[in-house]
Amino acid sequence: MASVEVSLKEMMTEAEGALGAAVVDYTSGMALGTLGGGKDLDMTIAAAGNTDVVRAKVRAMEQLGLKSQIEDILITLGKQYHLIRPATGRSGNGLFLYLVLDRARSNLAMARHHLRRIEEQLEV
Repeated sequence: MASVEVSLKEMMTEAEGALGAAVVDYTSGMALGTLGGGKDLDMTIAAAGNTDVVRAKVRAMEQLGLKSQIEDILITLGKQYHLIRPATGRSGNGLFLYLVLDRARSNLAMARHHLRRIEEQLEV
């Protein structure tokens, strides 16, 4: 099991091209921790904003009667990938991992694989 701090470090080091990472409580919109980012990428603001994305998708799935769980949500920008992975473990209910990648330097498939493993080990 890994803490929030350990998970953030793993997200930044294991995913090539990582620009920023966060662990977020989507019920409150608050980041439990962030790492990376910069003047053009405020991870706290980005994490709070993506809370609305997760809430909207959960609400849409409920309205459609879908019984499946979200594996991840990908937002593709011109120069970045924004990858959101809701935590499904008992200690991560209501949380999601958020990873921003440089599109030119990252491998999206490997980043998804790393994020899945990190999410499985997250203990809050």
